[in-house]
Amino acid sequence: MSEPPTTDQDVTRPLTRPVPPADGLRRVAAAVFGDLRAVDGALYAAVAATPTPTLDRALRRLSHTADHSKISFAIAGALALAGSRPRRAALAGVGAVAVASASANLLGKRLVRRARPDREAARVTVDRHVPMPTSASFPSGHTASAVAFATAVGTVLPAASVPLGALAGAVAYSRVHTGVHYPGDVAAGAVLGIASAATALAVASAYLPASYTPTRTRCT
Repeated sequence: MSEPPTTDQDVTRPLTRPVPPADGLRRVAAAVFGDLRAVDGALYAAVAATPTPTLDRALRRLSHTADHSKISFAIAGALALAGSRPRRAALAGVGAVAVASASANLLGKRLVRRARPDREAARVTVDRHVPMPTSASFPSGHTASAVAFATAVGTVLPAASVPLGALAGAVAYSRVHTGVHYPGDVAAGAVLGIASAATALAVASAYLPASYTPTRTRCT
């Protein structure tokens, strides 16, 4: 007996189709972001579940006082009265805050649109509560502005870098402690703050070079 001729329908096809490289990268990226979100949520829950009655009210006040960069502007005002170099540092700090605030609120939050944490579900104690912002959660604008100010001022006035850096770190942590941000929001805000300070300093150096060079004394 002769065998029937083979047709296209008789050709064995693979059971699974090969995954395009782009789809494979997307799946890996999605898995990585999923894991990072899980870690982010676990850290947030751990902070919420840790009783710290001594710190609660102090960090709540700090977080509230840092609204609209009031602390940074107050420090900038004091520096402006302290002499030429502190005045230059204050100018750099205010410029960095402006860049950070615009980048966080006009770009970052509108692009990512991450929802705020569920503070009630995490059982964040009421003693920590500050008003929950209506804007998106990512990145932390408070952190971005505080870190930008500390970085810019510390670059021009190195003696201020440690205290201002500690203050910026406390403001950043207070946003997680009060339950209005995930740790990942704060980390992104810190990175944005450093980049904003670098941008502000670069612009100032390009357009106001005299403001960033030490004053030379004249010989008589």
